[in-house]
Amino acid sequence: MRASAIEFRLRLAIITVIIALGFWAPWIEAWGIGQRNSLLEWLALELSRLGLVRFTVATPVVIVVGSLIAALAVALRVWGTACLGPGTVNHAGMQAGAVMADGPYRFVRNPLYLGTWCMTAAMAFIMPPTGALFAVVLVGFFLLRLILSEEAFLATRLGEPYHAYLRAVPRLFPRLRTALPGAGHKPRWLHAILAELFPIGVFVTLAALSWSYDNLLMIKAILISFGISLVVLALMPQTPTGPASAE
Repeated sequence: MRASAIEFRLRLAIITVIIALGFWAPWIEAWGIGQRNSLLEWLALELSRLGLVRFTVATPVVIVVGSLIAALAVALRVWGTACLGPGTVNHAGMQAGAVMADGPYRFVRNPLYLGTWCMTAAMAFIMPPTGALFAVVLVGFFLLRLILSEEAFLATRLGEPYHAYLRAVPRLFPRLRTALPGAGHKPRWLHAILAELFPIGVFVTLAALSWSYDNLLMIKAILISFGISLVVLALMPQTPTGPASAE
């Protein structure tokens, strides 16, 4: 069930392939499974078909929901990266310095992985419905395998302090309140924003471009955001700077 070391090293590439397949959804033409219209359109049509709301209202509701999910992804990714450090987040191997109990890590153990899943769920609104289901489920399953692998690694390296942290903080469903004191690490916000340009781009796409109802335009915006983020990440130093694990 745990991810292997090579899977961890190639995690960005694996997630990218899954998301790309979600957008492509080759099974639609090959086997006639599903439709080519976006999940956003499909959800709006289904809400109006069920008589819950009119289509003219359903579409803005779906856009707002997608935008909120994308905003949550940005908040989790940027806040988590600001506390942990871009070099640690994007490092090819697992890192274990000390238990991270600051920022979002006081409320949930894996804010970055949760943010990645929320980002995938936000992009799913632009995918065909079957592609959206494929991407959200497979990315979620892969992230869970990464989490289990990383937790085993940290438990071995950090011992009882990490076991105490496991008991105090939930894995994926954040607590709204926590008695866990902050560690006092200073967040590096600018570095985090630069490192997380892709989820920011996804949010801008959903929040601004969805109102054009141009799915091709939104896909192009996603691709441009991804390309820019790769260039920025390549130029950033990859030396681990945070006190704990990769994600």
